[in-house]
Amino acid sequence: MDPTCSSESIYNLIPSDWKEPPQPPRYISIFKTAVKEDMQKFKTAMKTMGPPKVEVPSPKDFLKKHSKEKILPPKKVFDRNKPKKPPVPLRTDHPVMGVQSEKNFINTNAANVIMGVAKKPKPIYVDKRTGDKHDLETSGLIPKHINKKDYGVTPKYICKRNEEVKKAQEEYDNYIQEKLRKAAMKRLSDEEREAVLQGLKKNWEEVHKEFQSLSVFIDSIPKRMRKQKLEEEMKQLEYDIGVIEKHKIIYIANK
Repeated sequence: MDPTCSSESIYNLIPSDWKEPPQPPRYISIFKTAVKEDMQKFKTAMKTMGPPKVEVPSPKDFLKKHSKEKILPPKKVFDRNKPKKPPVPLRTDHPVMGVQSEKNFINTNAANVIMGVAKKPKPIYVDKRTGDKHDLETSGLIPKHINKKDYGVTPKYICKRNEEVKKAQEEYDNYIQEKLRKAAMKRLSDEEREAVLQGLKKNWEEVHKEFQSLSVFIDSIPKRMRKQKLEEEMKQLEYDIGVIEKHKIIYIANK
């Protein structure tokens, strides 16, 4: 057995010179020759790097005077006696005779007039004494919108919103009625409401009459307290009268 084959060997303690392993052979494509031939085949002067190789202009072809001016076409000879239009036919010339058409123009025109729709004049209006005419269709004077089918019809979204509001109001009324029924509330009739209102007004008149009968000089504490009490009673009666007049429907608790 070779002692160098094992990793744990005494011979491995001595460092040895490291040798670089040989490199593998370089990869060479098998299509290298075909690609090179294609490049040489389709290669042109404009596909190379750097400026193109063109022929240098000759020093003899320098810019000369009047070389940039436009060249006019050759001048034509003007002949005043040459006619511009074809000549007028002579008196001896005769038109071609014998050419006739089988179409009856009278009957055709009459049929077109009878079957055709009569043209209506364009509506106009005049707004000045000088006779200036303007188009009537686009002037806004013709009532076009009121003649539409949906003119004056409530839109669908408004009808839907009204129905929703009505339904919500009915639900709220039912809710209030249920709450009043559970709370054992009683609604005052119109006669009872009017009687209560008249009674409050009568009480206010009595308190006001008593207030008017007070002395002018309030020089004592009892007089001052009496005046203050009457003012509070009148203020409370005025508040109650205003509440009853403001609300037509009044509920009271059953005791």
